[in-house]
Amino acid sequence: MTGDFRVDVSREDPFKRKVKVGWLRKVAEDVLRSQGIEAPAEMGLVIAGDELVQRLNKEYRGLDHTTDVLSFALEEGPEGGAAFVMPSDGVRHLGEVIISYPQAARQAEQQKHPVERELTILIIHGILHLLGYDHESDAEEATMKAQESRLIADCGLGIADC
Repeated sequence: MTGDFRVDVSREDPFKRKVKVGWLRKVAEDVLRSQGIEAPAEMGLVIAGDELVQRLNKEYRGLDHTTDVLSFALEEGPEGGAAFVMPSDGVRHLGEVIISYPQAARQAEQQKHPVERELTILIIHGILHLLGYDHESDAEEATMKAQESRLIADCGLGIADC
């Protein structure tokens, strides 16, 4: 566990050569630190293809299309209800962020920046969702975008081209 954060990274086979586990883990840990998350804490980060992301999006959100990032928070239950029962191990279990690498690559091309920058943006977005941020209302969206902008501007988040 690096710095008492555990970021379990999983990459589907086609994307294992495209992005390094250590870099993904560092970006996620930097975001957690910058948000004042106290260790020990853990989360999952999955780099997947459009097929898996579309299937999860359909199953859990009722939307039958791919998306760039999905977050499954463990601290808040469905419709803002009770959280999942957490193990009494003293570790804060945040949840899981799943990113579509192909969608990230398409968005990076559209924005004319490196795919690593797009992945960083999506990791930030996904982790903010795990921490309770949302963009359902205009006010929530403004708050979340302000946090994202602050984090994206922070060159310590593993973005090579800030």
